[in-house]
Amino acid sequence: MSLPLLAFTCLTLVTLCYCGKCWLSPFGRCRKCRGFGYAVRTTRRGRPKRGRDCRRCRATGRRIRTGRWLYNRWARIHRAGTDQSRTEVTR
Repeated sequence: MSLPLLAFTCLTLVTLCYCGKCWLSPFGRCRKCRGFGYAVRTTRRGRPKRGRDCRRCRATGRRIRTGRWLYNRWARIHRAGTDQSRTEVTR
């Protein structure tokens, strides 16, 4: 198997796996708060303490995956462009 064909096969496999992951689980953990929904701070004694709510995920700990966000955007644009009720011509 040649090197370009192997690279193409691996890239295709990774892409299909990511598409499947976005389809099965469209939400992932927030990268800023690591899925907690709030910042973890430490006191002066070194004990962990709950901080402020995360602004990125709005304290849910979940964010939409990039691939799912792109698919939703594409689907919305496609639906708006192929809306039959707006494009029908009355005779």
